Amino acid sequence: MKRKIILGLLFGMIAAGSFAAETDGIFSCKVGKIEVSMLVETQREGNAGILVGVDEIFLKQYIPASGFMHSTNTFLIKTPKNIILVDTGFGGAVFEKMKKLGVEPDKIDAVLLTHLHGDHIGGLQKDGKALFSKAKVYLSSKERDYFTKIQVNAGAVAALAPYGARVVTFEPGAFDSKLKELLPGITPIATYGHTPGHTAYLLEDSKEKLIIAGDFLHVALVQFPVPDVSATYDVDPKAAAVSRRQIMDYAAKNKIPVAGMHIVYPAIGMVEADGNGYRFVPKQ
Repeated sequence: MKRKIILGLLFGMIAAGSFAAETDGIFSCKVGKIEVSMLVETQREGNAGILVGVDEIFLKQYIPASGFMHSTNTFLIKTPKNIILVDTGFGGAVFEKMKKLGVEPDKIDAVLLTHLHGDHIGGLQKDGKALFSKAKVYLSSKERDYFTKIQVNAGAVAALAPYGARVVTFEPGAFDSKLKELLPGITPIATYGHTPGHTAYLLEDSKEKLIIAGDFLHVALVQFPVPDVSATYDVDPKAAAVSRRQIMDYAAKNKIPVAGMHIVYPAIGMVEADGNGYRFVPKQ
């Protein structure tokens, strides 16, 4: 099982090296009539040291001696009614890649946030000015409250401040509940743990679906086959592991592709059950 998982994910790493250059780190696909483009914001050598409760002997079962790559991605969505960005990365390459797809920042109608960590909100503002002049910014109410009232984070406060009343909060639903659309074709799902209000987004059109799952994992080579392993970045490691299994189980049982902010190019693929864990099959 471990060999199959590693080979599958290494194929994605190889793709990251070859296709990222050809496509400038953009991978596009469709969910019905919805156009989805994954944009690689940054790519660097990964660090399995961020995982908790594991040792070198354990890691050698999953991590090649040559190491692995780590990406930070955002997702541009074009629906029949809206142009939407899911997370902003650090706010660098995402703007160049959007422009290559013919989208200027002032054409973005909505920015959906999975959570308020810096590598997901860095592109919201610069020098106190909103970089998406017409967009509404959507995030879960728990996420906003935690980072602006409970565990106040200056970066999160600064990122949201220029948008004022254009910041819209909501309550995402659970996988086993009746889910309510946030925007046409887009439904938020509570995947708490990485942060207290971490949210995944389910895209659906013409009976096709995709889950943009945010930071449901950070080291794919380990956390797909062993979902119970969490990372130091998780505010609540136990809850993060529960949410990770829920996402993978739901995706595998319902044959829904999953997209991740920290999976290497193309960052979108199928999740398949494999023993007590899962394997990831990158989309072609």
